Amino acid sequence: MKRMAMLAALATLGTTSACVTVSAPDKPIVINLNIKVSQEVVYRLDGQAKSLIQAQPGIF
Repeated sequence: MKRMAMLAALATLGTTSACVTVSAPDKPIVINLNIKVSQEVVYRLDGQAKSLIQAQPGIF
């Protein structure tokens, strides 16, 4: 009896099939990106180089 019930269950699983439909949306997809880019430059100057630049400002 159990075998017949299992066979019946398997037969029903074999006959049913799933269907998946995919369609494009009506409206376009909008992606809003708010990006903030900032940069910070930190420099340290050697004391001797600093005095050389101050003594000869046209060196660069």
